[in-house]
Amino acid sequence: MMIPKNRQPTHPGQILKDLYLDPRAVSITAFAEATGLSRKHLSQIINGHVGITPDTAVRLGEVLGTSAHMWMNGQTTYDLWHAQRRLTEGRPVHSGAFAVHPDNGAPA
Repeated sequence: MMIPKNRQPTHPGQILKDLYLDPRAVSITAFAEATGLSRKHLSQIINGHVGITPDTAVRLGEVLGTSAHMWMNGQTTYDLWHAQRRLTEGRPVHSGAFAVHPDNGAPA
């Protein structure tokens, strides 16, 4: 999954809501019961307040017929985008300063 450069990636909770719950008119309460998650925790995921853990990804995959990897990839993409923003806003980064040269393994 590519990390978008021009925009923030969509939080996987928003994807869950927009592509899976809303089109089927599934309530948070009903989906929480189906996944074994608390309604509060599921609401926090959907609202982007917490991320999707591996345990949650497996639960979503089982209930929705998707892969756990899909949910983890979405969360990782979202988290990496935010980490890159925080890092580049906080201090200069010296890209490639310790990169390994592909020919002999020595620093470039």
